Amino acid sequence: MLTDRQLFLNNLAQTSDAPLALEIIKAEGVYLFDSAGKKYMDLISGISVSNTGHRHPAIVKAIKDQVDNYLHLMVYGEYIQSPQVKLAGALAALLPEKLNNCYFVNSGSEAVEGALKLAKRFTGRRKIVAFKNAYHGSTHGALSVIGDESYQTPFGPLLPGIDHIEFNSTEALKAITSETACVIIEPVQGEAGIIVGTPEFLTALRNRCNETGALLIFDEIQTGMGRTGTMFAFEKYNVIPDILLLAKGLGGGMPLGAFISSHEIMQTLTFNPVLGHITTFGGHPVSCAAALANIEVIISEKLIESVEAKSSLIVQLLSKNEAISQIRSSGLMIALQLDNYNHVKKVIDRCIENGAILDWFLFNDSSIRIAPPLTITEDQIREACRIILDALEKEK
Repeated sequence: MLTDRQLFLNNLAQTSDAPLALEIIKAEGVYLFDSAGKKYMDLISGISVSNTGHRHPAIVKAIKDQVDNYLHLMVYGEYIQSPQVKLAGALAALLPEKLNNCYFVNSGSEAVEGALKLAKRFTGRRKIVAFKNAYHGSTHGALSVIGDESYQTPFGPLLPGIDHIEFNSTEALKAITSETACVIIEPVQGEAGIIVGTPEFLTALRNRCNETGALLIFDEIQTGMGRTGTMFAFEKYNVIPDILLLAKGLGGGMPLGAFISSHEIMQTLTFNPVLGHITTFGGHPVSCAAALANIEVIISEKLIESVEAKSSLIVQLLSKNEAISQIRSSGLMIALQLDNYNHVKKVIDRCIENGAILDWFLFNDSSIRIAPPLTITEDQIREACRIILDALEKEK
């Protein structure tokens, strides 16, 4: 009989020729456990997904309670399903008045796809502005707006009419015109290695969109749900997008995404043609139940209030190491800049060997990613940083 490892290599489609191939059989809080009983501290949260930790009891209970009622019933939007409507109401209560209408999907890429369609449908325009080094997903439309040609070229031709401009450059905003349907941006560029948008730039971007009638899409798939120290990163800038994208940390470990806008804008998907956007499993009731419990945990346990202090502690503990030339952060999205990819890989491999999981960035392979669950404790942070510093010392 084949082992799970053999089945993984033989029958599961791979995304690289060197997967981590950790055989995880259990997860709890900030820890993962492999088939040999080894414990790993998850310092990347499954790439900014497990903001409330793995298998939070309240989220597990919500999942089990919903399973006792029903699973999938009907394609999205036809039935009134309590988990969906309660989650939509909870999100609307957290968001500005103009962001009051949710369309639930299965993933971040799908949220991007829906938002691009929505912007084109509402404005009647076809051109899109995106940013260099941005990451928005791997589906065809999402791939078209990411800002790295090495990922795009093998799959061309992609969507036409897209301009990629420099991030944090107010001069580049001239590319936004009366022909632009939308501008899609991460307020903090994740896969570029945690490049934070400046308040001046994001304010100028909002103003330029207002002047030209272009819709502003904030991709908060990584930054949302408390990751940067506010529930949504746009709150730090007092800049409200026309369309907000969520996924990753939204579902509490379950697959869920959303694009959120005003009732006026979202209604354009209901006619000419009817069913302008369709998803079978989007807003799955179990995922929505988990997401609602996830939001309640973030709020009731006051997880956001401690994000900045935890981030500062990580920066403080690691900042004196000579191998790190720069630390960039926005809450618990942190990048450690080293000299090259080979060094990064050696440090990551040694950390994993010693029980701490780190990662690199798609568009910045000379930096190490740290994005632990928001539930991580001060003692766990100190232990994680000890492992990282030890690896840096031994892999000079």
